[in-house]
Amino acid sequence: MGKKYLAKIIAKDSQGLNLISACCFQAKVSVSELRYLKKSQIFLIFLQRFNRENKKNNKEKINSVCKFEFVESVKSKNIDQNDKNLILELLAIDLIKNKDKFEINLIFNNNSFITLSAEIVEATLEDQN
Repeated sequence: MGKKYLAKIIAKDSQGLNLISACCFQAKVSVSELRYLKKSQIFLIFLQRFNRENKKNNKEKINSVCKFEFVESVKSKNIDQNDKNLILELLAIDLIKNKDKFEINLIFNNNSFITLSAEIVEATLEDQN
């Protein structure tokens, strides 16, 4: 019987974020599954992604959580946050250093994106099923 391994990727730099970005390419995200916990400075995305690590079964869908820590502010563009049924497709996660802050850009289909402003890069992708 094949063992199931739950992936957990921790990113602390652009290389790690690129790996998470590749794993989450074309992941489906519901607007209702985006959470910013301002007090604890955590931004969570619950997403359904394809199992890109498994070459034989890369159509398999995995429920995962992507957590960004030390997030000071969140801005979104072209996302109707009142439409809780809106499904976005995550295309890429991009990192930009802006003075002494980092901007983590979550780029979705339909020219929509979310920008997380953070002091430190600390992201985790963890599978749930």
